[in-house]
Amino acid sequence: MSQTDNAQRTPWLAPGVLIGALAPLCLLLLRAFRHELGADPVAIALNQLGLLALILLLASLATTPLRLAFGVSWPGRLRRLLGLLAFFYASLHFATYVIIDQGLDFPAIAADIGQRKFITAGFAALMLLVPLAATSTKAMVQRLGGPRWRRLHRLVYVAGLLGVLHFVWRVKKDLSQPLLYACLLALLLGVRLHNAAKRRGLL
Repeated sequence: MSQTDNAQRTPWLAPGVLIGALAPLCLLLLRAFRHELGADPVAIALNQLGLLALILLLASLATTPLRLAFGVSWPGRLRRLLGLLAFFYASLHFATYVIIDQGLDFPAIAADIGQRKFITAGFAALMLLVPLAATSTKAMVQRLGGPRWRRLHRLVYVAGLLGVLHFVWRVKKDLSQPLLYACLLALLLGVRLHNAAKRRGLL
């Protein structure tokens, strides 16, 4: 069955993922409106927006390994949507930091990016996601050409690595959660590398 046939059989899939991905943001805004984010609401918002961005980015990265390892192809139809949602949440995460946390104090923001390694990693990850989001349309695939487009979008793994480092370096005590995401990223990358090695006859 082709991807077009699958899409016709499950037209609810992409809207359902979109609604599910935006639901945590709606809940966060509702809690903020009700003043239910605790003693440090800005930190809570930053943490939740950043975690959602990382989860969605890893979900987008998981679509191809799922097909390679288990022959499951339908998640591939969601890869672009998941990537754009990851970029959306990463942008909200950064905007919250710039506008609310730092009050548009650009010298302080520049100093943070240059001197605090977890912010450096997070900012670099966001900057890598910008061209990936901008070239995610079918028109841009045609304009760049398939091979060039695929080479460019391999940078998403670098963005994922930087996102994980941002998380690891941000957490000061219990590293169990960020290390879990690091292991997941390593597993996804390992599947891709194993498949590439098989195609080249190295395994």
